[in-house]
Amino acid sequence: MNHLRTTHASFWEAVTGAVQSLRSSKLRSFLTLLGIILATTTLIAVMSVISGMDVYIAENLSQMGADGYRVTRISMGRLDPKKFLEMLRRNPQLKPEEFEFLRTHLTLTREFGMSAGRNVTVHVGKESADNVSLQGLSPNMAVILNYEVAEGRFLTDTENDRRRNVAFIGYDVKDRFFATANPIGRTITVEGLPFDVVGVSKAKGSVFGMSQDNFVIIPVETYFKVWGSRNGMDYAGLAIDHAHLVQAQDEAAMLLRVHRHLKPKEEDTFALLSSDSLLNFWDQLTGAIAATAVGVVSVFMVVGGVVIMNIMLAVVTERTHEIGIRKSVGARRRDILNQFLVESSLLASIGGVMGVTVAWIVAVLVRTFTPVPTSVPVSAVVIGVTLSAVVGLFFGIYPAQRAARLDPIEALRMEK
Repeated sequence: MNHLRTTHASFWEAVTGAVQSLRSSKLRSFLTLLGIILATTTLIAVMSVISGMDVYIAENLSQMGADGYRVTRISMGRLDPKKFLEMLRRNPQLKPEEFEFLRTHLTLTREFGMSAGRNVTVHVGKESADNVSLQGLSPNMAVILNYEVAEGRFLTDTENDRRRNVAFIGYDVKDRFFATANPIGRTITVEGLPFDVVGVSKAKGSVFGMSQDNFVIIPVETYFKVWGSRNGMDYAGLAIDHAHLVQAQDEAAMLLRVHRHLKPKEEDTFALLSSDSLLNFWDQLTGAIAATAVGVVSVFMVVGGVVIMNIMLAVVTERTHEIGIRKSVGARRRDILNQFLVESSLLASIGGVMGVTVAWIVAVLVRTFTPVPTSVPVSAVVIGVTLSAVVGLFFGIYPAQRAARLDPIEALRMEK
């Protein structure tokens, strides 16, 4: 019991001594901690951005939902420029007749729709808006891409079949032209053509600073009547359920290969994407970013650790006389060792806490003044502070052992 009490007392003596030592030389302590602060700030800032983006991507970027997939000319998930250029050369545009062939033959897909688009200028009276996304969609794309109606309704099959000039507008378009008025039944002019507004979408927000609400949706057949289908299109489908998503994609790929008369050994001349594949691509990307960040953090941590070791060696030299006095009045080697290990660990931990604080401020500023979502995960804070303490402990071992091994008689001879 007495042994435990003595150990506890000597530990707190070490903590008190360490705090007093740090307070007595604030500037030196801060400069010592710079590497640790930078390392922790970098680690937590990167983890915060990745964590925030993970949540945002999972909630917003993949509109298709768990059962959705797309058929496109070129895959988004290709980071290799050569493969991208090869696909541009090899893959033809998707065509309306291919869509009809797939729609009539697919058995594992409950909804199958088509989309095409371009940027346009929209006018209402003297007001105008440039770079508005015009999307020609088949009516069932409301279900496939999860468009929610705030006012009015979405497009109907009849309007698509009859190629009517009707429009379903995004919240930004409504806000610009009809901020105080009811837009339903009003007319907007798209590239000189009048379209009657039948509905307004619920606000979707923005991704990477790009608004998802600056759009006008018209029936896809109306789009083809005015702008043609030469510039291609995308198809989107919903599998009968998530368990059949892979089979539904395989079936779509097989049917399109048959329609395009591709031989068994020939590569696909189109791409298939699902919400899972987009999330996998995102995971690969964030994994690469995280690996780079770990490399940078490791360098900062080693530099910070080496600086701490050098400073602690200087402290041992400065306090040789004090160590001699402590040993002569009964301080054990372990007490001296504990004091210097606690001091180096505390020094590094304070650096870790300062790094966490700086990273939190950075995360708040980034979230407030940029479109990038950030979220500081608790795990990042724990990892940052723990890693700092471990670095301080590891690089403090040599100076602490050197202090503990000092001969009290030799130490007392040193001038204070």
